[in-house]
Amino acid sequence: MATAASPRSDRRVSPVFLGIAAVMAVTGWAVWTGFSADLGLAVFLFVTSGWIVSLCLHEYAHARTALHGGDLTIGAKGYLTLNPLKYTHALLSVVLPVVFVVLGGIGLPGGAVFIERHRIQGRWKHSLISAAGPLTNVLFALVCTAPFWLGALDGVPVGFRFALAFLALLQVTAAILNFLPVPGLDGYGVVEPWLSHRVRRQIEPFAPFGLLAVFVFLFIPEVNQAFFGAVDALLRGLGVSDVETFCGQELYRFWQTEDICGQLAAA
Repeated sequence: MATAASPRSDRRVSPVFLGIAAVMAVTGWAVWTGFSADLGLAVFLFVTSGWIVSLCLHEYAHARTALHGGDLTIGAKGYLTLNPLKYTHALLSVVLPVVFVVLGGIGLPGGAVFIERHRIQGRWKHSLISAAGPLTNVLFALVCTAPFWLGALDGVPVGFRFALAFLALLQVTAAILNFLPVPGLDGYGVVEPWLSHRVRRQIEPFAPFGLLAVFVFLFIPEVNQAFFGAVDALLRGLGVSDVETFCGQELYRFWQTEDICGQLAAA
């Protein structure tokens, strides 16, 4: 029989995560069928819960890769349960990314799980651990956009299509931002093992401010325009139009005045 400290219990999926996934499934069904009287609210709950699910999978990917890389303490920390409350920085990992989505429609990355790097040998393993999280966002984006690039949109309700487009946009922005080689982000974690000890020591003090710096730079109009131009280009390559992502975000902000996107989705 498994005990509280056994590997089986360490890796059992948390009821918290299952609850979030259930919200995503139920609200996704509500958007698809038009069951909800307020389509915007259903889209908001579907996209937000989907975004939190992707955050949990992002952190799980880091933890699982670290476990196979040699950090056997990962399980005891609860990281393999997909429970967002087990993260070392729950505020940074879940709350702030959701706030960024609500306020700006940007999938900014959050904080990470605590990995005992000294237990892991080999630069490639360290790089792969850092890359595992944003690669999960890439996979999530491919799943969200699959109906678009497979040409399988026949029979897909317009409102659900808009919601998927916006959720895909969040995944693409998260992947791009996470892969930036900025201290404190996963992209820097990918390249850090290949830097000299002297360079790493010089960069280390700036790590806590990396995410803040990215956020500030995104407020510069030229940077913001270039960034979202790249995001839109990638999504168009996956068959998602600018109109679909725009309407998805408009529906997500259900507290705003009803507009043409809501009328299209309800038609």
